[in-house]
Amino acid sequence: MPIVRDPLDPKISMWHFLAFYLRYQRKKEGLSLTQCGKIIAAARSTVSNMEAGRQRPQDDQMALLDDRYGTGALLQLLLWYARMAHDPDWGRQLVKYEEAASLIKMFHGQVIPPVFQTDAYTWAYVQAAITKDHEGAMARRVARRQALLARGMEVDLWAVIDESVLARPVGDAGTMKEQLEHLLYMSSLPNVSLRVVPFTSGAHLGVDGPLQLLSLGTRDVAYSGAQNGGRLIESPSEVRELSVIFDRIGAKAASEEASVDIFKQYLERYR
Repeated sequence: MPIVRDPLDPKISMWHFLAFYLRYQRKKEGLSLTQCGKIIAAARSTVSNMEAGRQRPQDDQMALLDDRYGTGALLQLLLWYARMAHDPDWGRQLVKYEEAASLIKMFHGQVIPPVFQTDAYTWAYVQAAITKDHEGAMARRVARRQALLARGMEVDLWAVIDESVLARPVGDAGTMKEQLEHLLYMSSLPNVSLRVVPFTSGAHLGVDGPLQLLSLGTRDVAYSGAQNGGRLIESPSEVRELSVIFDRIGAKAASEEASVDIFKQYLERYR
């Protein structure tokens, strides 16, 4: 028997509304998942995943469906609004993108990027958070880091961090010593690029918060951090803007070799 699946609740988010409407329109036209897939040159499973909210549709796919359904540019506009609106599931979707990305670029001006943190460093920040479930928060962060590192050479990790991250003591002296030694180790890996924006570089665009760029093969997505969460960005024009910002921050950073020397200088404080 075919699996009967309830449609998503369109009131949760614009992404859920778009997925709900895609299923509604397909059924209204009397099309099967396979037939709809042929219209957008995609597999049956792709259509099913889009209608279940597990996969984000793309501009060209919406344009093809708009043409087939005679809906003008409605589906393309819904996709635009979904990308621009707040998405309560952004964190889960970001993790999925991390699992598929071939290159992840990141800038952090307040903390060591999560993927490069030691357990002790992470735990210090978990304890400083307002959440009451410290153990649960720690488990989620460690699991996310381990899943990304387990991909090994499948993903390149490029990070730029502000020198203030190194200057801020987190935890005790042992925590900082272990963290700096870990950064030196990570810097030696062939798929990792770690660079520091030194204090001497002066003002730079990184003061607006952390950002992340993920290359997914056919397209790029981005994440922009903020208090009480962040925003997953899928609009190509916004992703390009963040890419330029990352490059401009990187232009202020020391080379990989000089950054290793900076790590060593800070490590000397804890020997």
